[in-house]
Amino acid sequence: MSKILEMSQKRAELWDKAKAFLDEHQNENGVMSTEDTEEYERMEQDVVDMGHAIERMERAEQMDREMNDPANPVLAGHPERPAPAADNKRGTASDAYKKAFWNSVRGRMNYDVRNALQVGELTEGGYTVPDEFENQLIEALQDENIMRGLVHVISTSSGDRKIPLVTNYGTASWIEEEAQIPESDVAFNQITLGAHKLATAIRISQELLNDSAFDLASFIAHEFQRRAGAAEEEAILAGDGSHKPIGLLHDTLGAQVGVTAASTTAITADELIDLQHSLKSGYRRKAAFIMNDATIKAIRKLKDGQGQYLWQPSIREGVPDMILNTRVYMSNYMPLVEAGKKVILYGDYSYYWLADRTGRTLQRLNELYAMTDQVGFKLTERLDGRLILPEAVKVLKMKAA
Repeated sequence: MSKILEMSQKRAELWDKAKAFLDEHQNENGVMSTEDTEEYERMEQDVVDMGHAIERMERAEQMDREMNDPANPVLAGHPERPAPAADNKRGTASDAYKKAFWNSVRGRMNYDVRNALQVGELTEGGYTVPDEFENQLIEALQDENIMRGLVHVISTSSGDRKIPLVTNYGTASWIEEEAQIPESDVAFNQITLGAHKLATAIRISQELLNDSAFDLASFIAHEFQRRAGAAEEEAILAGDGSHKPIGLLHDTLGAQVGVTAASTTAITADELIDLQHSLKSGYRRKAAFIMNDATIKAIRKLKDGQGQYLWQPSIREGVPDMILNTRVYMSNYMPLVEAGKKVILYGDYSYYWLADRTGRTLQRLNELYAMTDQVGFKLTERLDGRLILPEAVKVLKMKAA
């Protein structure tokens, strides 16, 4: 056993003893006697001092390795072959950071790894995922979450994003010769998008982590895609704004009601046509329907005045089905056809802005699942969203009971 490993284990034992001492000697109010406080602080300082000693030994080993490297690389043939291009990328985009990041995820942490990860270390724990992997996560989210491909996604690095809106347009007027020109100003408002945290925890067995053939990056990306993609889609549609984005179905800040059905349990073809024309023609060019699968099933049975079914199935890969010559998307997070529910959205969803905070983080959890020989991984992202122009999306609402 190496000296560093031996000291690390001893340090962990000292910390366990310090915590046990604290639990045993503090009263119900968390207060200890002066003597016990001094003893605990001494034990705590021993843990800190041993940590510094371990860091010094790790730096010494690193310097030994560097000093023992040959001053010039050994010529091993093919002298005419140019050296590989240097890694010009910096920060979380660099190859060094990417290599250190995945070494830390697999538990291969040493001084070199910690040093390389400093550029992506966060105060709340965990490390920012490499840029290349974050792009992979975002692409996966777009595959899993239908709304990411429809809404307008903006990237923010930090802080709130303020969006200026025009709430009233100026007009021109016909006037007589030498008459005073009436003033007509444009009125502005502002929407602020913040950042709500979305998190999930994934468990992986220690055996899989130790297996170099196991594609850890793809596994994490797939699980994050499945979990975060579903949560994002639900929030964009039905979010109430409490620790999550404000969704399109929000009563006051979401889509405007275009049509109220005459029935509490059924939708007619005429009501779908009315819904389309409740939207201004300029928005209809990029508009699409969104509804639950059960609602699609009911609409598939509807016919127009010529006896033709309204629903037209897609015959090309990647092209959605059509209703009234308009794209239709299915989401399980749209309400079922019930009294008073908003069951169909129709509009241009690019007027829903999703503020995506760059810098998704991954934190390894060593102790939480140790008793089952598993390692946990906590993934987090931050985002916010809101429909910035309510008239761009209309909703069909069922008649109240």
